[in-house]
Amino acid sequence: MNQKNILLTGGSGFIGKNIRESFLSEKYNILAPSSKELNCADDKSVDDFFAQHEIYLVIHSAVKPGHRNAKDFTDLFLTNSKMFYNLERHSRRYEKMLVTGSGAIYDMRRAISKVKEENYGDHIPTDEHGFCKYVTGRTIEQSRNIYDLRIFSIFGKYEDYAIRFISNVICKIIFDLPITIKQNRLFDFLYVQDLNAILDWFITHEPQYLAYNITPDKAISLYEVADIVRKTAGKPDHPIIIAREGMAPEYSGSNARLRAEMPSLTLTPIEKAISELYAWYVENKNNIDKNLLLIDK
Repeated sequence: MNQKNILLTGGSGFIGKNIRESFLSEKYNILAPSSKELNCADDKSVDDFFAQHEIYLVIHSAVKPGHRNAKDFTDLFLTNSKMFYNLERHSRRYEKMLVTGSGAIYDMRRAISKVKEENYGDHIPTDEHGFCKYVTGRTIEQSRNIYDLRIFSIFGKYEDYAIRFISNVICKIIFDLPITIKQNRLFDFLYVQDLNAILDWFITHEPQYLAYNITPDKAISLYEVADIVRKTAGKPDHPIIIAREGMAPEYSGSNARLRAEMPSLTLTPIEKAISELYAWYVENKNNIDKNLLLIDK
């Protein structure tokens, strides 16, 4: 039986690599072109790709990053919006497009506590990343076949351990460096392996809505995560340094809409997920650059 072609953008990134190594690659024919083979920000490059390939579905995970470790902060809104709209222009050529969105769409200047999808638009983000998600979200809500999968915080192998919290904590404890937290905060941490099953559900089902929060059931504090890591490592007394007292604004979303439609949703307990990720980093210790852990960005 011929496998259906799925175009995966951002295939060399954190989420893209995990998708390519998952069961999805066995179930579907995943096309993950390099940026040289497909430049999503260039309209001709996208036009040529769709002219040359029959695409059943698009998973759009490519993004020009704007995080604190990014090398280039210029034209974030322009580049990311062009990538989205170049793919959106071809929406008649594929059945669906699944966009790995962000909780930043709800405006991260304030506390976001188990926010619901219908709260989108209550506040307009002022940062380029959040505003881009806000603008493209307006197009998605008027679309026929584009789905906004709003991920709040996601972790797993291949993420940037220099800045991504869970991987950073794991790597620091492996090298006997103190765990540092700027300020404690409640987050929704999704294990990247769980995202693959969720993507498969969206590929094989007809969702009722065009936007979903892709989050765990319960938020967890940064301190609790760090404590799980040190217990996993067998170092329950390893130092945790919190620079600022009190709690920073919460960042979490309600997954009630997703759970109502996907009753089979099973999420990995965070203790198990951290244990698996810790074992992976121990196995790949030689690939970790300790110098990147010495300065908190």
